Formats: sequence, C-alpha cells, structure tokens
Amino acid sequence: MEKKRRGRQPKVVTEVVDLLKDEAKELVNDIKEDVSEGLGDTLEKVFKKTGIDKVAKWIAGEDCGCDKRKEKLNQMFPYRKINCLTEDEHGILETFFSRNTAEISPSDQHALLKVYNRVLNVKQEPTSCSSCWRDIVMQLRKIHKEYDDANT
Repeated sequence: MEKKRRGRQPKVVTEVVDLLKDEAKELVNDIKEDVSEGLGDTLEKVFKKTGIDKVAKWIAGEDCGCDKRKEKLNQMFPYRKINCLTEDEHGILETFFSRNTAEISPSDQHALLKVYNRVLNVKQEPTSCSSCWRDIVMQLRKIHKEYDDANT
C-alpha cells in the first residue's frame, strides 16, 4: 500500500510544480506587458483605466489613430533604460576622471560620447557646446561613482 502512495505523490508534486511554472510564466508575461517604453504607453494605460479609450473609439471609430499616436509619443518621449558599464567603459571613465582636468580633447569627447550613448541608451551627437559637455560629464561622473560604490 505504501508503494502506491509513494508512486502517486511524485505525480501530484509534478502536477503542482507544472501548475506553478505556468502561473509564473503568465506573471512574467503580465509584467513584461505592463512595462512602459515611453509616454505613449503610459497614456494608453491611463486612458484604459479612465475609459477615455472607449469614448475615443465611440466618437472616431475603431481606427481612431491611437496606436499611431502612442508609437509617435513613445519615440518622442522614451523612458531611458540605463545599461551597466563594461570594464572597458569603467576604465575610460577612470582614466578621464583621474586626470582631473577641465579640458576635453577630441579623442576624450569621442570616447566619452560612446560610453554615454551606450549606457544611457541615447544618441547624443558630438557637440562644441560647453554646457552640454558639462551635463554629459556630470552624468558620467555620477554613473562612475555609483559603479565604484556598488563594487566596493
């Protein structure tokens, strides 16, 4: 009798584990779908919660242009996804900040922009604007400090 009971338990446990795996997959998919890429996604969520989306479709029809507007707003106002520094990028910043200079050579500008654009997921073009460079260097200094604080 005990052999039968032992034989059933693994099947029940397996079924429960499979059920939990399915639930976990659904939860992960829900979370992924809930992440906003930009302002358009956030406004879509607000409009759905308040019912404005239904009013717009009732007035303008099913193709009210909401999807195109959402994509355009996401492109215009994306939420930044910050990437971690690589060891090479940390080395570039370490070398630059250790010099403690107010001057940025053209090769430094190129290297700093490459790090800045990849880490902050932006497309900052080269510039001669000193206040723009001040902001870029301040942000890179903050990222460099956070990296060092996290790894000490």
